[in-house]
Amino acid sequence: MLTQLLEELDDVEGLVRERQTTSVHVRLTEMTALLATLIADSLMKLGDLRRSGVWYETARFAAEESGNLDLRARVRAQAAMLPYYYGPLDTAIALAREARLLTRGRPTATAAFATMAEARALAQIGDSAQAELRLREVATIYERLATGADDDAFAFPRRRYLLYLSGTYTALGRSSAAMKTQSEAIALYPVTTGIDPALLRLETAICLARDRSGTEACQLAAAVFLQVPEEHRTPIISARARGVIESLPGSNGRTRAAMELRELLAIPGGPK
Repeated sequence: MLTQLLEELDDVEGLVRERQTTSVHVRLTEMTALLATLIADSLMKLGDLRRSGVWYETARFAAEESGNLDLRARVRAQAAMLPYYYGPLDTAIALAREARLLTRGRPTATAAFATMAEARALAQIGDSAQAELRLREVATIYERLATGADDDAFAFPRRRYLLYLSGTYTALGRSSAAMKTQSEAIALYPVTTGIDPALLRLETAICLARDRSGTEACQLAAAVFLQVPEEHRTPIISARARGVIESLPGSNGRTRAAMELRELLAIPGGPK
């Protein structure tokens, strides 16, 4: 996929270098921003964080040059995923907030995506009041939204909405709502072995850990981790699985299941 995206971008850049009308140049700049975003997303999922960041910057530069307000917001919202998963969270919040403000509350996929991305990041830093406010805002936007196809990378289909909602609820400690959301979301994926379903099931494990079902949580996390093909066990997956260990209260961290999960994830040491 990366090879195909880079080839398409090379074709676009060849056209940009030729003399074009203003409208064609703007359209080519928009295509550059979209392709650069897809490349950055792919590199992030592969764990190549440095190059992913560079491509997100390229996408933002092209989006700014295009003058397309929705595209400028969309690229920022997409770019917020990198610091959301890998830090710093303040950067994720800032990018998502910029994107939300650029959309000016219009009922668009970008507005819903940006608002939900901000809610999820706010929940991760423990700002429950602001996260809940953004959740109410996105619910209002989403009910007026034509969500788009599930396989459209720049739509905001229900399964992606639920993925972000799951992350928000999980971070807020709302386990019951989170687990209900996770079940609904997983049912919308035709194949349940991809990265998003794995993230959802690992969030279920985090909820179980917090609800003192430590053995079940660790067994589920281990099963999910092993089901993800080795080449797709990126730092995103590993970090979520480690989150299960970190969520175990008290003596739950010293159970056999917890130690086996720790060994699987190659986490040194353990609770004393």
